[in-house]
Amino acid sequence: MPTEIPGIHHVTAIGSDPGRNLGFYTETLGLRLVKRSINQDDVSVYHLFYADHEGTPGTSMTFFPYPGARSGRVGTGQVSTTAFTIPIDAVDYWTERLSAEGADVDEPRERFGDTVVPFRDPDGLPLELVATADAPPANQPDGPVPEEHAIRGFFGVTLSLQSAGPTVDLLRTMGYEETAGESEHDRRRFEASSDIGAVVDVLEQPQAPRGQPGTGTVHHVAFRVEDDEQEAWREVFQDQGLRPTEIIDRKWFRSVYVREHGGVLFEFATKSPGYTVDEDVAELGKRLVLPEWLEDRRGEIEAGLPDLS
Repeated sequence: MPTEIPGIHHVTAIGSDPGRNLGFYTETLGLRLVKRSINQDDVSVYHLFYADHEGTPGTSMTFFPYPGARSGRVGTGQVSTTAFTIPIDAVDYWTERLSAEGADVDEPRERFGDTVVPFRDPDGLPLELVATADAPPANQPDGPVPEEHAIRGFFGVTLSLQSAGPTVDLLRTMGYEETAGESEHDRRRFEASSDIGAVVDVLEQPQAPRGQPGTGTVHHVAFRVEDDEQEAWREVFQDQGLRPTEIIDRKWFRSVYVREHGGVLFEFATKSPGYTVDEDVAELGKRLVLPEWLEDRRGEIEAGLPDLS
């Protein structure tokens, strides 16, 4: 067996207006734009990466913003909520900040002993801030949010499934352990070993409608894997009756994709070479970066992209 999965690498969602998306995630949430690129499968669309100052795996929320695209429907077969970690004493700051910025935010609630602030981004994507006593150190110098309150990276994701059994088996194969004695309604919690992005909550909702892709929905969740273990993971997935892709070079990491038994698209991404392979830390996100196999199309690609302002 390959090494157990330590946690989430990144989460990729679908947005609409790229400028509005950029403003919300950098100015309201205080994340840093660490990579300004394109969807390698549709070069007319940006791929925007938001993360901590250095683009650390486990902190990176990424978007394909399609101007004018139709709204999706959050439902089963999807990541239904993406959660970020904040310090335990930052709840009041964030509820006030989100309200002042006009975000769609709910009252804080308790879950498994943590305070959770549910809210939505401008496209209706469900998000949460989870206040924890063991939040890792901040890595957002000079951002719009004071470092003592800053988002620390991912807390985890929630999977909505019509039938949870086969997905639970896969999570256990990946090294996730169910938190002993904790369950809330139909929610079960599984945790990996990392200090960021370690949590996967599973909601079994047999009567809920299937999710529909579109703006305001998650496209896929990516998990961290060791650089030399992707082929071993492909064999594990095949042994479980799944159909993983070949290893795909995404420039900043290599990826294997597989749609798990409940319909959620999982990606397994390497930690290296990372976002600084083609830009210095100080320059991250300032210019449009293309993988070298698309560089000869730069003029065409730049001309086809919408304004990002």
